[in-house]
Amino acid sequence: MADNETERQKLAYFQEITGVKDTSLSHQILEAYGWDLDSAVHAMVDKNTNVIPEYEESMRVVADVRHPDVLLGDGGVETGVGLGSGSSSDGRGDVLALADVVDDRSLFGRIGDGEHRDEAAGEVQGADGTTFVWRVVTLPFLILRGSYNLIHGVFGLGVLLAGGLLSAGLGVLRLTGVPSLAVEAGTLPNAAPIFSVPSGATEASNFLRAYERRYGENHPEFQAVSFMEALRRAGQEFKFLFVYLHAPQHANTPAFCETTLQNEAVVDFINANFIAWGADIHKTEGYQMSNSLNASTFPFCAVILGSTDQRISVVRQAEGFRTAGELMSTLQAVIEEQSDSLIAGRQEQEARDLNCRLREEQDEAYRIGLEADQERERRERAEEDRAARDRYDADKKKAQDDKEAAQAAYILARKEENLAQLRRDKALNLGPEPEGGADVTYVAVRLPNGERKERRFINTTKVQALYDYIESLNSFKADSFLLISNFPRVDYGTDKLDLTLKDAGLHPRTSLFVQVQEP
Repeated sequence: MADNETERQKLAYFQEITGVKDTSLSHQILEAYGWDLDSAVHAMVDKNTNVIPEYEESMRVVADVRHPDVLLGDGGVETGVGLGSGSSSDGRGDVLALADVVDDRSLFGRIGDGEHRDEAAGEVQGADGTTFVWRVVTLPFLILRGSYNLIHGVFGLGVLLAGGLLSAGLGVLRLTGVPSLAVEAGTLPNAAPIFSVPSGATEASNFLRAYERRYGENHPEFQAVSFMEALRRAGQEFKFLFVYLHAPQHANTPAFCETTLQNEAVVDFINANFIAWGADIHKTEGYQMSNSLNASTFPFCAVILGSTDQRISVVRQAEGFRTAGELMSTLQAVIEEQSDSLIAGRQEQEARDLNCRLREEQDEAYRIGLEADQERERRERAEEDRAARDRYDADKKKAQDDKEAAQAAYILARKEENLAQLRRDKALNLGPEPEGGADVTYVAVRLPNGERKERRFINTTKVQALYDYIESLNSFKADSFLLISNFPRVDYGTDKLDLTLKDAGLHPRTSLFVQVQEP
């Protein structure tokens, strides 16, 4: 049996979704996968997976081809037990040789069929499907595990009691949000579940990512939501639900996905007339849907219509490989034959919407009539209040405007003062004008107002000094300007401010003009 509450819950869920009634066998399967619920469920539906190696070995049978349970057909074994060549040299059907064979079905299928080892093989098997050797080998581990879980349980009980007492004390002192003396597992309203099972939306998203990694993005627009949510969307849009159950390991799956589901006409037709939803049959929801729809072979497609009593109606199924033309014909036939039900549903919904709108309009008219008298009274009172507020707002606005005007005048005066001080500082930083000489550059500048200014500078002076000189003159107002020479035309912009007059080609004499830059 399971050793703690987590394992018991996983065991119960595993039995519920797989249908395995044998608790001991379910326990062994979960143990073999480290109590990983997803892996164990996946193994139950994957015939290429050995769920429990020892159990898989116990499923090997020594079959006498003359045994009545083994019947040979034209090309194989109807019972699902694969036999080797069973023909004798004389061609008789009853062969005396024995063949050692292994069933290639999934463990879930074999458990469902109730198969067991032949008593003639000499193996002793319990009612739960395990061998006596397996039970003997695992006995020491079961004893050790039981001892560990006993100690772990005692320790956990002590921690639980201590936590309960501490929570009770804090609750009495109103220091915690749990006003209870004893907190049992699962009683807290916001308590998280012990373990989580992947949701349908998560599985749908994982399927879509895996499908696109394998076959690309050219496919019907599969909804990355649970089946019920996809069915709800189809109902809202008055469309059929196109269901595709994906069997990755089936021989026909690659060809179907690479040709039929990538056909442009098929993709466009499905996207225009259906809500598409897909699932992997090795996942929980895909496996459940394959059982619900009685899928017998793959690829499997179905067209589903939801009903008002929350039941689903399977309109059409397509099992096995279908070409693009065959699938297209099937879907077109569904639209032609069954579209009347969707049209009727849409008309009923439109009628309900119309009635709802009429009721809303009547209610609105009633509310308008009811509120008319009250509105007149409110309007009169509001008019009086508005006049009082207008007078108050006008006085307040005038005071605010006066204050803002005074602040603006003050700011402008300070700005002018700062600019004047900046010009004075720049004039002082220029220093005295040098006398003429070999290392002196003569600069003539024409201002925007037509005025001409001249000054001498040491040829090692930076171009930035010319800008400082122009700004210190205060001959024109501009937030930004540029010094330019005519012949040759050169712009002395920000990239040349750190050059000396000599390096900038302005020595020994130059003539510049000021070009005002638009803001």
